[in-house]
Amino acid sequence: MYNCLCVKKMINQSYCAKKVWTVINHKHEYGGTSYVQYIKRLLKSKSDILAAFLLTFICLKFPFPFLPVDQGREFAVNGALSKGKTRGVGLTFVIAFIICSLLFMPITREFIIYCILLFAIMLSGYLDDAAETPWQDYKKGAIDLVLSIVTMWTFLNFNNSTIHIGSNVFELPVPVYFVLGIILIWVSINVTNCTDGVDGLSGSLCCVVISAFTVIFANELGYYVIADFIFVATLLAYLYFNSKPSSMLMGDAGSRALGFYIAIIAMKTGHPISYIILAIVLIVDGGLGLVKIFLKRFLKISILVNTRTPLHDHARKNKGWSDTQVVFRFIIMQIVAAMIGYIIITIL
Repeated sequence: MYNCLCVKKMINQSYCAKKVWTVINHKHEYGGTSYVQYIKRLLKSKSDILAAFLLTFICLKFPFPFLPVDQGREFAVNGALSKGKTRGVGLTFVIAFIICSLLFMPITREFIIYCILLFAIMLSGYLDDAAETPWQDYKKGAIDLVLSIVTMWTFLNFNNSTIHIGSNVFELPVPVYFVLGIILIWVSINVTNCTDGVDGLSGSLCCVVISAFTVIFANELGYYVIADFIFVATLLAYLYFNSKPSSMLMGDAGSRALGFYIAIIAMKTGHPISYIILAIVLIVDGGLGLVKIFLKRFLKISILVNTRTPLHDHARKNKGWSDTQVVFRFIIMQIVAAMIGYIIITIL
């Protein structure tokens, strides 16, 4: 009888150990990260990440001579301080990202098309940066819409229209997913663009957002994890020069491309709704101004009349925050939001 109990106890211990290892070594049922595979993928791509950082750093250290110079933004808080700085260096780090991604990632037709579209959205932003007269909002919005449509057509040619909400899976009609995807891409491009107004802010927030998607959805993203690491590496090289007081600015060339890329990885996870929580600071900071302008321009409705937008301008002008406080506090809020998002996704 004693021997039987011992054997049973050993079996139970063995089963528990096996269960623990299964949870650690494999993706759990709620769509979490396969931590061992994630670490292996990170270690395998460390030289790729370093190469991306060094390439971007060198290109920014010796910037292209044709890059435009910022003329200062009349209506932005401290906008005059940007005057004379090299502008549009998003062109540099986006090209570095594309080159390194194509060199170090498995090549697929889908990813090549995304790289072409990423280059197109970056180029539209760069041409606006370089223009003597800034492009009209409608012109930029129309370009964003066209590229969003092409992107969604591409996405649905290589992926299905299912979305995950926690452990629940929903199959959306393709036209519905198509329209919602266009909205996601367009919104992501423009809220990220509006967030770029303080040295180090937009680049830092995008690092947090991309990293959050990568950590939480490593299995779902597959080899796009490598692309995420590479993009973060190029952003870190950029932030070396963009930290206050900055010597260069990403311009629309960088911010619009970043918003586009974040929307792509949000959809590639199969959990596009997670964008709302994992990019909440970008959405609130940049999106509130878009909502105010839309309501005022098209519906003649005024809201938040005593609130400056983007919110980082309100924090500086109305609340008296320094640029450094804005950057650090916004980053902290985004990190906390990512942690909350991870908990919610895991529980659901």
